[in-house]
Amino acid sequence: MDMIVPLLHGDDYNEIILSKTESGNSFYRTNTNEIWRLMTFIKDSQVFNTTTDSKIAYEAGKIIGIFHNKTTGFNVDMLEDTLPKFHNLNYRYDQFKTAFKNAKTKNIQKAQKATNFVNNNISKLLEINFEELPVKVCHNDTKLNNILFSQNNEALCLIDLDTLMKGVFLYDFGDAVRTIVNTSPEDETNLENINFNLKLFDAFIKGLKKYKNVLNEKEIERLSLGPVLMPFLHGIRALTDYLENNKYYKVSYETQNLDRCNSLFTFSQLALNNQNNMNKIIENQLL
Repeated sequence: MDMIVPLLHGDDYNEIILSKTESGNSFYRTNTNEIWRLMTFIKDSQVFNTTTDSKIAYEAGKIIGIFHNKTTGFNVDMLEDTLPKFHNLNYRYDQFKTAFKNAKTKNIQKAQKATNFVNNNISKLLEINFEELPVKVCHNDTKLNNILFSQNNEALCLIDLDTLMKGVFLYDFGDAVRTIVNTSPEDETNLENINFNLKLFDAFIKGLKKYKNVLNEKEIERLSLGPVLMPFLHGIRALTDYLENNKYYKVSYETQNLDRCNSLFTFSQLALNNQNNMNKIIENQLL
């Protein structure tokens, strides 16, 4: 991360500075081996968990385009994986299968709908040929509330930089879309409230358009699969955790992880249903 942060500044991107410790490092390691960083505070900035505002969607697309434009050409081999296999679908699917095999009967029964969704759709996503996509500097957690906005709703920069690693653009694209075009919160329990707002999607793509040079033809061809893939990945992780009795994610009630995965899978299905609509918008704006 320390090597990337200096690239992320300019008139179009609000600079973030890592504060130095007394020993000159950009992080502090505690006696229990915890790592802490301190970054500059951006005055009068704000974040949004969801939006119905096309300007915010547009600005989100623009700032993600700027981020990838500024990091283009960086030698990704210099980056270490802070979270190995973070978005590795094969790895997450293997974790799910192991958890399902060892899960309590009551958990398996409650998770039947979600399990069926995984089994019915995993093959479509495993067919994505990631080896054809260029490996880039990726934020890897580009949900809407990791973008800072000004009081005029102009995007300033991306925050929560601890997941800066190698990746493919599909990750950042899909994670942003899943939190921008769905106007319901991520943990929505009423699945009928989950939606795919094509107007917001169109605005997001228009924001990205100026920086389409960061994408090659194969990346653009697969873009519409990102909003299917990323909620699926987050959903299968939540489902796995539920089957393992909530070991990883913090929950406030027993079935919260199951509710999360059902919400995420519902959006993933909506993204599948909107493949043609997304592709038309992408082709009109980016090709």
